[in-house]
Amino acid sequence: MPNFKTLDDLPADLSGKVALVRVDLNLPMNGGSASDVTRVEASKPTILELAEKGAKVLLLAHFGRPGGARSSVLSTSMVQGDVEEVLGKEIMFVPEVAGPVVEQSLGILRDGDIGLLDNVRFWPGEEANDADFAASIAAHGDIYVNDAFSAAHRAHATTEGIARILPAYAGRAMERELSALDAALGNPEAPVAAVVGGAKVSTKLAVLKNLVGKVQHLIIGGGMANTFLAARGVDVGKSLCEHDLTDTANQIMDEADHAGCTVHLPYDVVVAKEFAATPASLRTCNVHEVASDEMILDIGPQAVEALADVLKTCRTLVLNGPLGAFETTPFDEATVALAKTAAALTQDGSLTSVAGGGDTVAALNHAKVAGDFTYISTAGGAFLEWMEGKELPGVAALSA
Repeated sequence: MPNFKTLDDLPADLSGKVALVRVDLNLPMNGGSASDVTRVEASKPTILELAEKGAKVLLLAHFGRPGGARSSVLSTSMVQGDVEEVLGKEIMFVPEVAGPVVEQSLGILRDGDIGLLDNVRFWPGEEANDADFAASIAAHGDIYVNDAFSAAHRAHATTEGIARILPAYAGRAMERELSALDAALGNPEAPVAAVVGGAKVSTKLAVLKNLVGKVQHLIIGGGMANTFLAARGVDVGKSLCEHDLTDTANQIMDEADHAGCTVHLPYDVVVAKEFAATPASLRTCNVHEVASDEMILDIGPQAVEALADVLKTCRTLVLNGPLGAFETTPFDEATVALAKTAAALTQDGSLTSVAGGGDTVAALNHAKVAGDFTYISTAGGAFLEWMEGKELPGVAALSA
């Protein structure tokens, strides 16, 4: 686990100090306001704790992809109202990130007040991680706090550059995320199971290759499982399948064999001739009985039961991706059933469960068990790169 400082390492009184806090305010919008404020809620404890300690808090965030140019619809002022509502405090919008306007705003803000700087990606120096740009922002602050794990896989000026100039700390959300990830793959309690689902093997190759050396059970679901089944000589009919990757799938299974990792593939599946809600052609069969005009859309009840038995022998679970086409009923049954088993084992105290990725969060919300997992990461790319075993620049900079 990287050795980083947290808010606990700061003095109790930060009066007269300016805290530059990197947060994730890249919120989904609907008609001028955010349709989901989970990311703001995640950083709320950090922002309020720094304000209560007397610091002037300046929030750094990106919003959309403006490509290094100003855009009125991508200004962070668009989410100012949503942030104020979550924090329960008024905040000052500052239409710059550095220079005299920021200096002037700091003269107006009192200790414990909060300012929201404009979209850091309006300046090309952000994504280029330009040292001068980072220094121009850092000049206004005394300390830097990163509370945006979801942007930690980017080596940008506000995620990595400033952390090398000012004393750097992990915010509460970042601290919680890093502790959970360490418990899941960094220093986990064995046996460890990983569920990896999703449509394509090609998007998760690095994840699978990293996991076979770290976990005792690798459970493969979704469209990816079809590619592995095809590699084992199973005729998957019209199913979504990357036939050009069967050699790669076999190589991953061989590597798992050598590492003492059991790869679990379904032996019964739910198939249909057309992809629709409860189609007339729906049936459950053995994987070797899939007809040429059928497609596999979920794993079957026997396979789910066997996987539930596997989880009962494990102490740690990492979950990324659904087992079937869960957005359409009844192809959500396996995903929901296994999620409920994992949730129950977590609540019993026998399993540490960490899940992440957009589809995964949606699937756990659908199964109504999101609150029962040990930790759920809302980070997409950063979570995936962590599962690939990559060093995340924004995290590495905190331990520099």
